[in-house]
Amino acid sequence: MLVRIAPALFVLLWSTGFIGTKMGAAGAEPFTFLVLRFALVLALLIPFGWAAGSPRLEPRQRMHAVVVGLLVHAFYLGGVMWGMRNGMPASIAALITCLQPILTAVLSGLLLREVISRRHWFGLALGLFGAALVVGPKVMTAGGGATPATIASTVVALIAITVGTIYQRRFATGFDLVSGAVWQYVGALVAVVPLALLFETRHVDWTPQFVGALLWLVLVLSLGAISLLMMLIRGNAVSRTSALFYLVPGMTAVMAYFAFGEQLNAVQLAGLVVVSVAVLLMQSKKAE
Repeated sequence: MLVRIAPALFVLLWSTGFIGTKMGAAGAEPFTFLVLRFALVLALLIPFGWAAGSPRLEPRQRMHAVVVGLLVHAFYLGGVMWGMRNGMPASIAALITCLQPILTAVLSGLLLREVISRRHWFGLALGLFGAALVVGPKVMTAGGGATPATIASTVVALIAITVGTIYQRRFATGFDLVSGAVWQYVGALVAVVPLALLFETRHVDWTPQFVGALLWLVLVLSLGAISLLMMLIRGNAVSRTSALFYLVPGMTAVMAYFAFGEQLNAVQLAGLVVVSVAVLLMQSKKAE
């Protein structure tokens, strides 16, 4: 049952990340926020893994898990959060990171020798077009927050999540999920602590909104959505799994409508339909 609903559940949970980040970003600087997030995740994962009897990883497995953590958690989340904290509109950040399926498909074909058919390439292009329809109107009215620095940080996030997904598929799919997650967050925490100490004030406003956003991102995103992502990578081709990210901008736009009153026009609604068709093409095994 979980296998069948996992793709839809992943898109739903992953999309809440932009909402949670927007709600919690005002309470702490990005790397300080990530230190708190990763530390809380480890505080939950370590005793859970011990109680569940999760096996210890071999040194090589630990290394692979740490690399995945650096890419998928530290660099991806750090890049997105730093950009948004410094003015990058969430819609533009979503559009840039939505390029992941294209980049993943190209690199998967080159590095993992996954077959990318014409139908698959058509699905990728169609998904990009649909995502542009969804976030395009917001980009046109987003203001001046997309500076070279914030764009660069978001591109770093895009590259990190893409390479991390491929690396996970290639080197880190054969060991216990909980043990692997622990070492992923160890690697991520080690990376963000020095950044918070060197470049941030580490001040935190412990408002109810901040605490709620932090707990949501820890429990739902870092534990729930990331676990689903790793499970999907194990069970599917990397390029097909990455196609799910095309649904995130649209789903985020719907959530933002209810959470913040952001409007969806007819063009954006059409984009949601186009993206849905593209993902169906990408998820079809015939497309491989």
